Amino acid sequence: MKTCLVVDDSRVIRKVARRILEDLGLDVSEAADGMEAMAWCRTAMPDAILLDWNMPVMDGLSFLRELRAAPFGDEPVVVFCTVENDPERIQTALEAGANEYIMKPFDGDILAMKMAEAGVLAEVGA
Repeated sequence: MKTCLVVDDSRVIRKVARRILEDLGLDVSEAADGMEAMAWCRTAMPDAILLDWNMPVMDGLSFLRELRAAPFGDEPVVVFCTVENDPERIQTALEAGANEYIMKPFDGDILAMKMAEAGVLAEVGA
């Protein structure tokens, strides 16, 4: 079973994302900030990461840069999931190593489509 780490400081967003991702057949873990997420990744690198931008302790962009520099950090598919909609910010995230980018609020269809496009799911709804 493929794994996904949901990284967001909002407990509500983590729970909603967890429900959607588990329904898609993924094994889901959660982290409240980038620092906690790095600890997870050092223990067991996930197949995918759903990542918020604005978080305390370590923001999503800082986490992404540190992840991509870490051993095996190039392996997970990273989907930024944020309210940041400035094209320059989106470009910055993609240049830092994000594979996909979705806006909050999101729904199950959008999340399934992006995970499928990124190769995490064999097909939408898999």
